[in-house]
Amino acid sequence: MIILFDLDGTLIDSTEAILESFHNSFAVYDFSSPDDEQIKALIGHPLDVMYRELGMKEDMIWDFVNTYKEHYRKISTQKTILLQNAKEAVESAAKFASLGIVTTKTGKYSQVLMEHFGLMDKFDVLIGREHVQNPKPHAEPILRALESFDTNNKEIWMIGDTQLDLISAKNAGINSIGVLSGYDKKETLKEFTNIIFRDSLDAVKYLESRKSSHY
Repeated sequence: MIILFDLDGTLIDSTEAILESFHNSFAVYDFSSPDDEQIKALIGHPLDVMYRELGMKEDMIWDFVNTYKEHYRKISTQKTILLQNAKEAVESAAKFASLGIVTTKTGKYSQVLMEHFGLMDKFDVLIGREHVQNPKPHAEPILRALESFDTNNKEIWMIGDTQLDLISAKNAGINSIGVLSGYDKKETLKEFTNIIFRDSLDAVKYLESRKSSHY
């Protein structure tokens, strides 16, 4: 079995770091900042898409993205936490499946975060924003991650907290599980998968029971 995890809202909570980095970028360029709820509604999308949705002019977007990243890099490890049960979920999953991470975050910083939490060694691959041309909900990030595995006769699952994860899984032709630990509500997730759990640990327990029932 192969299990791919999203990061924000699935394994980690970096809301504080994300919000602070957004507000900082608006302050640097002397723009009035959107409120927290507007920003949170877009978490999971790539940064350039988030800034575009927040009304930023096209010729300024990448300046804002770069300023965001600069600040985020400095604060991310102090202002990000593992979600409840996430460590246990990853450690349990690693005992019966091969694991990967597929995120729209910058892969370089995501790797630093997972090393900080002592979990990076459990994953065979981490695909971030800079590794693909087309981020989730496109199939490309998942397909790119799967290049690192022998997929023959393997069940492949994506665990994520937003519709972007679930649509990406569908586009890539793999199974998906929605979790309620993050940013999208149950009603939204139900449109894209009929398997929804409270968090990543419950999702992993379900997959473990599926695997053992196959033998």
